[in-house]
Amino acid sequence: MRRPLHPDWQPTVPALVNLVAASGAPGLRAAFATAGLDGIRPAQAVALVPLAAGGLHASDLADRLGVTRQAVAQAIAALERHGYVSRAPDPVDARARIIELTTRGRHALRVMRSHAIDLEERWARVLGRQRLGELRETLQLLLVHAAEAAPE
Repeated sequence: MRRPLHPDWQPTVPALVNLVAASGAPGLRAAFATAGLDGIRPAQAVALVPLAAGGLHASDLADRLGVTRQAVAQAIAALERHGYVSRAPDPVDARARIIELTTRGRHALRVMRSHAIDLEERWARVLGRQRLGELRETLQLLLVHAAEAAPE
């Protein structure tokens, strides 16, 4: 039997948001496996999303993801090894490389999107459409505020 937590030790909202987000990872891993996409973890797959609009330098990708350049370098190396991204010479700066999605990477993005839509549908059955919409608006507001409050 689980004892209730002391009121001072209830999960914080940020912790709950992280836990809810992480709860989708097993389903995403299964979706990748079903689609024949090996060598990609949900934590790495997040790096594909900003690339959907076009290739980026690693530093720009790190900035968009809000992670270190080292973290992006590790994720991109693994994604490149498994054929999800490629690095192409930058036509403007010969020293730089542009990270681009491959066909396999675009397929992984479609699988991720489909999984996310399925997850939202499950949440809508639990919360109802109105509450899910309110949750979306609340999270978007928090993201805008976080971007405004971020140090330059």
